[in-house]
Amino acid sequence: MLIDTHCHLDAAEFDADRAKVTSDTLQAGIAAIIVPAVECANFDAVMLLAKQTPQVHFALGIHPMYVDSARMDDLRVLAELLAQEPSCIAVGEIGLDFFVTRQNRETQEYFFTEQLKLAQQFDLPVILHVRRAIDDVLKYLRLYKVRGGIAHAFNGSLQQAEALIDLGFKLGFGGAMTYPRALKIRALAAKLPLEAIVLETDAPDIPPAWVGNQGRNSPLELVKIAETLAQLRGINSSQIIEITGKNACSIFPKLADLYTPLKVLH
Repeated sequence: MLIDTHCHLDAAEFDADRAKVTSDTLQAGIAAIIVPAVECANFDAVMLLAKQTPQVHFALGIHPMYVDSARMDDLRVLAELLAQEPSCIAVGEIGLDFFVTRQNRETQEYFFTEQLKLAQQFDLPVILHVRRAIDDVLKYLRLYKVRGGIAHAFNGSLQQAEALIDLGFKLGFGGAMTYPRALKIRALAAKLPLEAIVLETDAPDIPPAWVGNQGRNSPLELVKIAETLAQLRGINSSQIIEITGKNACSIFPKLADLYTPLKVLH
């Protein structure tokens, strides 16, 4: 089955037509959408989306690009919600981002490690943001071992990919893979074990090639993203749908409990 493992459906870009986008996405054969939070201020929004639509699932976390506006008390709020919300499937989106700035490195690392500790405490997988910081993320994953998760929008080396896989992580591939000039990402998507890959849109961000940088990405695009991966690997798209769906369920046990009985969508 098709699962969008990373979609910011709560973003303002969807305010005008969120219900229609969600309905159209599900009608297109996408079985589930995972919406990770990025800051304490949108915890309620992602939880509400999940309560409104059974096929939408949420993760809670503080994104590295939001740590400067976060308060220490936000970690307490996060811990309380993780204890109270059994339907939360992961801690995320968390991680490190040294593309925008390294000036707040200490703050990023503090929030990242504290959230890894919460993932340990509640035995939850994590959804990782790893932009220009994969080696540093790997260092902390070795120090604070969690039950795996997803390295979202993976854009690292083969060696880094293998290190994440060895730690129990799947790698998220989406719109970036659809650009012919994205040679490194496309080579990884074609070469890595298919059992290590999950699909994502990161909507409304990282639009695929056919949408372009001027358009809004949508979870609907996951169907063609799956077809792109199938073309890169030279196999049928139904195999991509089946295997990546199983991969997502293997990382998120709470998804597996809900979707294992479903027939694979072709």
